[in-house]
Amino acid sequence: MDVTLKVGQLASQTGLTVRTLHHYDEIGLLSPSRRTAVGHRLYGEEEVRRLQHIATLKHLGLSLEEIRDFLDGPDSSLEHALSLQIERIDEEIDRRHKLRELISSLLDRLLSGEPISVDQLTRSIEVTMNYEKYYSVEQLDLLAKRRSVVGEERIRAVETAWKTLFAAFGKAMEEGLDPTSPEVKVLARRSSSLIEEFTGGDPGIMRALGNLYQGEGPASVMAGNDMPLPPGLWEYMGKAQAAVRDDGPSGGGADSRMGSERR
Repeated sequence: MDVTLKVGQLASQTGLTVRTLHHYDEIGLLSPSRRTAVGHRLYGEEEVRRLQHIATLKHLGLSLEEIRDFLDGPDSSLEHALSLQIERIDEEIDRRHKLRELISSLLDRLLSGEPISVDQLTRSIEVTMNYEKYYSVEQLDLLAKRRSVVGEERIRAVETAWKTLFAAFGKAMEEGLDPTSPEVKVLARRSSSLIEEFTGGDPGIMRALGNLYQGEGPASVMAGNDMPLPPGLWEYMGKAQAAVRDDGPSGGGADSRMGSERR
């Protein structure tokens, strides 16, 4: 005998909500076999079996749209859906590896006696995760290789250099020095050298770095790098960088976007 269930009964048996089943119907994923005269949804054995397939495919991580296309399409659609899911799993594994590297680096700093607050830890993780929004997989791999080649000792030295440089820019601004003055342009050239060391002169990485600062905001990125940004300092540094660029190649200017070796 064919089993017929109302939407509430099907929801109760499967642990889903009535709203979820209504949504499945709206997107064409699971429609009732028929409706009563007053419009109530009724589901038969075929719909129950389809719902079991949906639950299994959801467990694999497929989206509802992908599940619908697979169930309603040719068998080859499963191959495509599973291939996409493998790519997602690989990306997640890569993210986990990067997170592990970050945590390991932070642990090494703690073990070496460097104090790190919870706020600094949180900001560092947020900034590192944001890198994935702005850098391609290839660029992230290149940066990871550069980090490995350079070594932790040089990375720490660059981080210290940036902090010293930001302090020098801040002092110059407080003293009222014109950002286009020779003294401040010396600082701008130093920042260009550090940016060049980080990007390796790669224009794609340079653009991604600029997009990161534009998208997340300089204050947020610098705070994540444990370098709070005083009001007006970013604009002051930008003017100094622009002045260096105006000097031409002999001025040593590379770009007005600041970066940090830390990831």
